[in-house]
Amino acid sequence: MFISDNYDVNAQGNLTIGGVDTTELAAEYGTPLYVMDEDLIRNTLRRFHESFKKYYDGKGEVHFASKAFCCLEMCRLVASEGDGLDAVSIGELYTAVKAGFPMEKVGFHGNNKTDEELRFAIEHGVGHIIVDNLSELSRLEKIAKDMGVKARIMFRLKPGIDAHTHKAVMTGQIDSKFGFAIETGEAFDAVKEALSCENIELSGLHCHIGSQIFDIEPFEEAARVMLRFIADVKNKLGFEVKELNLGGGFGIKYLEEHDPVPFEVYMERVSAVVSKECEKLGIIKPFIFIEPGRSIVASAGITLYEAGSRKEIPNTRTYIIVDGSMADNPRYILYESEYEAVVANKASQPRDERVTIAGRCCESGDLIGENMPLQHAEAGDIIAVLATGAYNYSMSSNYNRLQKPAVVFVKDGKSRVVVKRESLDDIISNDV
Repeated sequence: MFISDNYDVNAQGNLTIGGVDTTELAAEYGTPLYVMDEDLIRNTLRRFHESFKKYYDGKGEVHFASKAFCCLEMCRLVASEGDGLDAVSIGELYTAVKAGFPMEKVGFHGNNKTDEELRFAIEHGVGHIIVDNLSELSRLEKIAKDMGVKARIMFRLKPGIDAHTHKAVMTGQIDSKFGFAIETGEAFDAVKEALSCENIELSGLHCHIGSQIFDIEPFEEAARVMLRFIADVKNKLGFEVKELNLGGGFGIKYLEEHDPVPFEVYMERVSAVVSKECEKLGIIKPFIFIEPGRSIVASAGITLYEAGSRKEIPNTRTYIIVDGSMADNPRYILYESEYEAVVANKASQPRDERVTIAGRCCESGDLIGENMPLQHAEAGDIIAVLATGAYNYSMSSNYNRLQKPAVVFVKDGKSRVVVKRESLDDIISNDV
């Protein structure tokens, strides 16, 4: 009935998430409201763990891509499961530090890291700095020298893979703004440069080919390309790369017709490619990192809204206008990302209408989705948009000076606030 098993309908006909009635959550905490199922997050992380154990002798580590959903409690949850973190800004690093996260299990990304960010990463013992360009390498060498340390790095490489996804979330092709291209020779030159640096320790290589990818073949081919490059480095420079980060980007089920490959199948097939290629190329099997984000939190989250009005335009469309907007979910205006929605207080009824769910911002394009199947909705109904756990809270804004919603975790039939709803004072807190 639903795109994820953690959604259900109770005896009252209301939508539940993790066994908790969503209409009760809306009444207690107000709307808009982000809700996250803690058990599903933990179970998904554990599936990745078990896959590493089963298919790669446990020689791997999961780094949660915190850009998907970052707050203190999420960092604490990831740490409690023994996983690492992929951070992309000083803000995400600072959140991890304040959460007491083991910083040696953090990889620091970014295609334009500032000197302040690089110093912060070194000061707090970040495990890897994933270097994106030669300018960054040069600055990092100087900063590390000034601080009297060796900076441990990986290089982000572009394997030149077509990831079969939306062009806005493709990252591994040659004209991407991220990383060094292998096919042009710049990646090899970067490795040579790093090996000549006194305050740089090159420990591994990284690639990421895109997001919301349903096919396994691009991941397999990316692994082959990276391992061949590692063999080339060994044969020509005598340096053996011991760590390989294959990124993330695993697709999830946003719509009923989506058919993502189970994580275990991905791990089985990519691990087989790695083992076969390493034997053929005469290189050691590297320690593998992966960086799932969306696939860990997206299905675990929903957003609850209250419908404010219904507007029927004959022979055109029907609008259901909610108290949220592009400020709490900008993904439709950015990527035309599609979602499924449910009238939470009518969840047992058929979704027999097609509607456009519109937001409250002063923008004609402020839509959550168009032509969406939904139960008949009126003002006062609670609208639940499913699978919003990734890139919704983290991409939210104060456009139109709207307050950002609260985030609530549910577990064992109980709920708790992990991010408070912004107040009006919060909106003006930095004004002078």
